[in-house]
Amino acid sequence: MPKYRASLMVCAGAGCEACGCIKIKNALIEELKKRALEKEIGVVLTGCMGPCQNAPIILVYPEKIFYQKVKLEDIPLLVEEHFLKGRPVERLMYQESETKIAVPVMGNIPFFKHQVLRVLRNKGMIDPEKIEEYIARDGYQATAQALLEMTPEEITKVVKDSEIRGRGGAGFPTGVKWESCAKMAADQKYMCCNGDEGDPGAFMDRALMESDPHAIIEGMIIGAKAIGSTKGYIYVRAEYPLAIHRLKIAIDQAYEAGLLGKNILDSGTDFDLEIYQGAGAFVCGESTALMFSIEGKRGMPRLTPPRSTEAGLWGKPTVLNNVETLACVPQIILKGADWFKSMGTEKSTGTKVFSLSGAINNAGLVEVPMGIPLRTIIYDIGGGVPGAKRGRKFKAVQMGGPSGGCIPESLIDTPVTYEDIEKTGAIMGSGGMVFMDNTTCMVDMAKFFLEFTTDESCGKCPPCRIGTKIMLDLLTAITGGRGKEGDIETLEELSHDIIDGSLCGLGQSAPNPVLTTIRYFRDEYESHIKDKWCKVGVCRNLCTFLINPEVCTGCGACMRACPSKAIIGEKKKPHKIIQEACVQCKSCYNTCKFNSIIIGPAQYKGEPVALVKS
Repeated sequence: MPKYRASLMVCAGAGCEACGCIKIKNALIEELKKRALEKEIGVVLTGCMGPCQNAPIILVYPEKIFYQKVKLEDIPLLVEEHFLKGRPVERLMYQESETKIAVPVMGNIPFFKHQVLRVLRNKGMIDPEKIEEYIARDGYQATAQALLEMTPEEITKVVKDSEIRGRGGAGFPTGVKWESCAKMAADQKYMCCNGDEGDPGAFMDRALMESDPHAIIEGMIIGAKAIGSTKGYIYVRAEYPLAIHRLKIAIDQAYEAGLLGKNILDSGTDFDLEIYQGAGAFVCGESTALMFSIEGKRGMPRLTPPRSTEAGLWGKPTVLNNVETLACVPQIILKGADWFKSMGTEKSTGTKVFSLSGAINNAGLVEVPMGIPLRTIIYDIGGGVPGAKRGRKFKAVQMGGPSGGCIPESLIDTPVTYEDIEKTGAIMGSGGMVFMDNTTCMVDMAKFFLEFTTDESCGKCPPCRIGTKIMLDLLTAITGGRGKEGDIETLEELSHDIIDGSLCGLGQSAPNPVLTTIRYFRDEYESHIKDKWCKVGVCRNLCTFLINPEVCTGCGACMRACPSKAIIGEKKKPHKIIQEACVQCKSCYNTCKFNSIIIGPAQYKGEPVALVKS
């Protein structure tokens, strides 16, 4: 390979591809040729770098100068200024929100400052489609060590001593799972990877499969040696075409290099690996449903025990680990259990990858030490909620996906560990964090997540199939203005019945969003039921939009934004909303910079400024 004085690492995760990173790469190559710099400057497509909201992204290596939101028209200037004249382009760099001073170096940007990259150690550093670049960063050294120097028992002991817990949501100790499967006598065992990831707002596993596929393959090879497996499957949902593409390339490369197949590295270890594409059923993220799907059957959970480690795929002992869990394994083998435990807490060791989405300034992918306070993730890494100057405030974060729970602002200093998050009523899940600000209706949010789990229920057991539908009907009635006294208590009672009676984790956790929103935002439920009022103006039948004449400047912005022409008034004089024409779309509320739009109870059709100011 040619040696370059600089390499332009172009982020090419699925998000960046959607933002045109391939066109950016091609434009860079063409511009470098025009300037006769193609032999000095390399252009590399790499995996997700994390700050997805700032795509397209270019990292200049080795200086680690970070460019964001790069447009095609910026390329000539970037090449000329930076690589011909040696003057980095400040306009394309991250800028401090207060001072507007450009921050050139990636590590000094707040989004990256508090992160510790272990699982994501290769992000932005390698071409995921080239095995040589993975190997250059210690790739497959752990495989050689495990296969040539360690017994299965020694491998399992290191993983067990690291106390790594499954990153897929349940948090079960990985070493214990491997040990249990290794003890089973069978003519065939299976090593499986769960890359299904169906949670709304979660994209950690997708990004890992796209960015560092060889780390997952290496983790599976080591796991296969530990449990005595010769066959493995990576289960990936078909909606992840880029992840599937890169995994296929990585598997082919591993076979060609003698790292998969018969007698790997002359160690006597055999291991074959293939990808199985799922059809997008959320329930197939559950271990037994996933295995039925691989067998060609309908993906529906079954009763346990027996556990999968005893009778999994085709009734044979099977280990199923999450993508992130497997990507941790090579580093644990290479650097030891104590190194892994040096980060995190006593019961939640290591680091954890999270995806930040929703009402957050810095949406994207992050890796942080276990035990970090939620506050640090929200404000220091995430940059807080957008629109803070307009009165927007952090309200809650949904953790654990649709089966997780809402953690309110009052618990913002909660350490991010399995046990502390569970105390709040939420769950760690696979790592999705969906943030909400004070314009979010928590009753409507609970309904949104319950709609998802109701739709994704496999229908096998009545508590989940029928119970979630009854709960959804109740929430629909409450948000539609038809709620009645006793509905909250009915929701709580139904929730506990569904948790106690459901067959699998989907049903057992489906009521969590409802229970946590009732627990922390009960006043919103009561307001919807008793006062027929959605104070944030989300539930259309439960609010009236008004203009406060004492605040309105008559700028006309709300009038221009209103799609139904329901706002009237003269320039520089207070405007008025014609209630009969208002469609309650909230466009005026979101547009007004002076906070003159007020949301009142549904029954009121006049102008009670004093009534609704609070």
